[in-house]
Amino acid sequence: MRITEIEPLPVRTGDSSIFLVVVHTDEGLHGLGEVGMRSRPETIHGALRDLGALLTGQNATRIDHLWQLMRRGGFFPAGSDVGAAVAAVDIALWDLRGKALGVPLYDLLGGRSRDYVPAYVHLLGRELPELVDNARELVEQGWHHLRIDLSDQLSGAFEPRRAVRRTLGLVWGLREALGDDVEFLVDVHTRLDPAEAVQFCREVEAARPYFVEDPLRAEAVDSYRTLRQRTGVPLAAGEQFTSKWEFRPLIEGELIEHARVDLANTGVTEGRKIAAMCEAHHIQVATHNPLGPVCTAASAHVNLSLPNVSLQEQARPRGWDGEDMILAGPRVGAGQVVPADLPGLGVEIDLRAARLAAQVDLRPPPRLRRDDGSFTNW
Repeated sequence: MRITEIEPLPVRTGDSSIFLVVVHTDEGLHGLGEVGMRSRPETIHGALRDLGALLTGQNATRIDHLWQLMRRGGFFPAGSDVGAAVAAVDIALWDLRGKALGVPLYDLLGGRSRDYVPAYVHLLGRELPELVDNARELVEQGWHHLRIDLSDQLSGAFEPRRAVRRTLGLVWGLREALGDDVEFLVDVHTRLDPAEAVQFCREVEAARPYFVEDPLRAEAVDSYRTLRQRTGVPLAAGEQFTSKWEFRPLIEGELIEHARVDLANTGVTEGRKIAAMCEAHHIQVATHNPLGPVCTAASAHVNLSLPNVSLQEQARPRGWDGEDMILAGPRVGAGQVVPADLPGLGVEIDLRAARLAAQVDLRPPPRLRRDDGSFTNW
């Protein structure tokens, strides 16, 4: 089975954008992948053109070999945005393999370790009453792991100490309103420097968050060593990484409790290797997945096969029910994600409709500033 084309397909589905990648073969089968880093879409398009030239004519079943070729074939390692393009192709190759053999992806990865993947969703709202109402609604639907982000109250502005005070109040308000049976996850989204991160983690510790995610920027993971020494709160990080080499200091230093592997940034091939490294250090995999049905399905298949999984992120509590373009996909609800009982990823997309809905310009991410006008992380 030879690769004939790599087709980029950024589309809108419902109220969100997803960047699909379709790998076509000479046997008429196609595999689906999804890109995680989408804020520089022209970079991704260019990377996929380069990867298409590299892989056309290659044997689609040599998945690990092709990962090595894509990551290392340009001499300079393919990280960041290019790494996310590699990841999308890698996911599609695994989907192809499952379809060709007529088995679900988790069977190719060693079979099920569990019956379903535990999942969490995002709490919506800005102020405490809104958050409590949304939390109660989600709990009634069966969701018991809820995510809140560290945020400032001013639109477009972010002052760290003000945001720390505000978010501490929201976390304690939610804990008092909902009791001890609901787990809260706090996503700092890399917005704090070490001093504020230490302050927040130490003060939120008594509220027993399930974990605090990305308290520091990803560029200097050694800073996690300082933070780890000053707080006992569970830490999670890694969603911006594309390889085992980037995860390595956090894992080998045992600086986190949950590895935020995003398969749309690492691919299945590398994601499984990162998970194995985590297992040797008693670190759980908490897959990052605010994305579409392809990454959701890939994450669910990988998580079903792993022994060391805590949670999977699921931005949509009801999945993609009712969206005409998505013909089949993972089942989402009541704190669980289960892949469809179909070969490969178990995702079917109306490609003709997707091509009609294709868009080159994806919405850029929000951008925040400090009160003095300087740039800060979103």
